[in-house]
Amino acid sequence: MTITIEDISTFCKKKGFVFQSAEIYGGSSGFFDYGPLGVELKNNIKNHWWKRFVQSRPDVVGIDGSLISNEKIWEASGHLTGFSDLLVECVKCGKNHRADHLVEDAIKKPMDGIEAEEINNLIKKHQIKCPNCKGDFKESKSFNLMFPVQVGADKTKDSTYYLRGETAQMIFSIYKNIIDTARVKLPFGIAQIGKAFRNEISPRDFIFRVREFEQMEIEFFIKPEETKCQFLESKHKNFKFNFLSESNQNQNVEEKEVKMSDLISDKLLGEWHAYWLTESFQWFLDIGIKKENLRIRQHMADELSHYSSVTFDIEYHYPFGWKEIHGNANRGQFDLKQHMEHSKKSMEIHDQETNTKMIPRVIEPSWGVERTFLTAIIDSYVDDEKRGNIVLKLNPKIAPIKLAVFPLVNKLNDNAKEVYDLLKEDFVSTFDKGGSVGRRYARADEQGIPYCITFDFDSLEDKSVTIRDRDTTEQIRVKIEDLTIKISNLLKGTEKFE
Repeated sequence: MTITIEDISTFCKKKGFVFQSAEIYGGSSGFFDYGPLGVELKNNIKNHWWKRFVQSRPDVVGIDGSLISNEKIWEASGHLTGFSDLLVECVKCGKNHRADHLVEDAIKKPMDGIEAEEINNLIKKHQIKCPNCKGDFKESKSFNLMFPVQVGADKTKDSTYYLRGETAQMIFSIYKNIIDTARVKLPFGIAQIGKAFRNEISPRDFIFRVREFEQMEIEFFIKPEETKCQFLESKHKNFKFNFLSESNQNQNVEEKEVKMSDLISDKLLGEWHAYWLTESFQWFLDIGIKKENLRIRQHMADELSHYSSVTFDIEYHYPFGWKEIHGNANRGQFDLKQHMEHSKKSMEIHDQETNTKMIPRVIEPSWGVERTFLTAIIDSYVDDEKRGNIVLKLNPKIAPIKLAVFPLVNKLNDNAKEVYDLLKEDFVSTFDKGGSVGRRYARADEQGIPYCITFDFDSLEDKSVTIRDRDTTEQIRVKIEDLTIKISNLLKGTEKFE
């Protein structure tokens, strides 16, 4: 069965993962609220990422920057002039549409980085009409995606601030404070998880393209002339993945399997970039995303961001096509030099080994929280005809609820509640006594709960309970006194279900 993004949207609302924001007032396009299961899944994704890339690394520190920031930051970064999409307006109904998406949908070809003149020609050539009323379009024009904010009561030349369009600029603007206080030395990274805002012309595909979203991002600072990556190991070089190069895209050739060492030897990227691209890809695998649904795509020269010399996207095969879930950019010295020029403050760092000052270059791995969330839901979504319900086979590491505890019958509620009380301090758990055990299993499957624990009449005698595995429906008996250790090992993957 082929699932659609509408199927996923309906499922997420029905199960309490995601709701349209302000739904009682007709909804707000591009804005979403996360329900009880959704907030747990989001937090688990973010916590797993933070543990992996910040807390488990001695060379990365974290920050939490302001959501509203000085206009001068965005002047320096180039966002006020270069952070825009092409817009076309319908002559008949006045509806605005994002031009590249409009053409992409019509001719089924990617339009990343396309210029206004070419967009106008394609619209005329293919006689593309307004999806809303079938009217014609005016010439395309540039539309800036930044959200301006009026700060304070007095409207002056200094009172215009902006909701941050990306989290990266908060890292670059706080960079000197980190140098002065965190005792870091090159190479090192600064990481942040937080909201960003983009005034998208046409939000679409559920939570994939929205106006308010979260990023998980690292700016990793390296000596400008350093090409050898001390962390690059054979496991990185030999890492295999499907790759769509710029030349393949130009020739309309499909992706092919390569090793990361192939990209290095072909001089498509340097060792530091290769290291972070591999680590980023591996993280998706570690939270349960299937490798066959992922690929790496090299950015075309005409679609590179103004700050990047080389960018690679990790893409997922969604119901609506291959789309970016991770961007890995070589930002070089662009941002630090820009802020140094505009702020008139030095962004140089003193290198103790060479006793010289330098401006580091930057590799930026950037993940989208909502896109990772959506990917995890789609990748784990199984319509199990035999069971007669959806099974959400989320990796236990990120599953919103780890355990469901059931009494076989209401007469055993108190006994089952004791087991629940034993487990809830160590694991996110739920207690369910409503309906048949079969119906409760189905509810747990749809919520992505890895293990269900049932207290039955035999439990009164043998002091054991039944654990049921979500993915296989296999069951085992475990002593209540051994339950905490058993569940912990199962969730960590250090013990088999037997």
